[in-house]
Amino acid sequence: MTTELKNSRPTSLLKLDQVSKVYGEGDTEVTALYPITLDVKEGEFIGIVGPSGSGKSTLLSIAGALLSPSKGNIYVSDQNITSLSEKEMTDIRLKRIGFIFQFANLVPFLTVKEQLIYIAKLKGESKKNADKYAAHLLKTFGLSHRINHYPRQLSGGEKQRVAIARAFMNNPDLILADEPTASLDSKRAREVVDMMKHQVKKNKKAAIMITHDEKMLDVCDRILTLRDGKLLTPNEI
Repeated sequence: MTTELKNSRPTSLLKLDQVSKVYGEGDTEVTALYPITLDVKEGEFIGIVGPSGSGKSTLLSIAGALLSPSKGNIYVSDQNITSLSEKEMTDIRLKRIGFIFQFANLVPFLTVKEQLIYIAKLKGESKKNADKYAAHLLKTFGLSHRINHYPRQLSGGEKQRVAIARAFMNNPDLILADEPTASLDSKRAREVVDMMKHQVKKNKKAAIMITHDEKMLDVCDRILTLRDGKLLTPNEI
């Protein structure tokens, strides 16, 4: 008896279809991004590199529904979010996207656990479910012993791990990280990137990480290069 194999191709969690960004008009027009097409599958951890001013942060902001493109379409989990209202965009960011930045940006008067619970509250989760999932994430990221500590009581690496746990708290489809290791030493940087990738793979999410740290690139499934607003082909790099 033969068994028919099912199509096991990963689901696309982010698609950019000919997305571009232009600021100003006429004599003041500046093209920040030329048309870019990108497909990020579930389980993929993608790195983006390029010089300052190449359009990396603009691309991440568009992918994260923080900035509207001038042209093109954006799909998050197969939903076209390009023309949604600001309220709908906010809902997409809250429910489907997790952000990690260079600095942890923790709320100084909230404990480690409260940093995560706040996100769950915004999403409308019950306190019971929020408490349970926060405890799970903090254990996963090695922070159970810091659960009632405030940001001032944490090391730089611990703060960034809290920020990463917070990004996963809304159980997003897509994780967007902008220089998440820039404020860390090499050892701590590797720890947080390995943790990010493990969670992405384990939970079938997708992630894009902007980085200048070449030592982090071997973690990535794909590495994309931006230069002068253009996504380069391998022959152009």
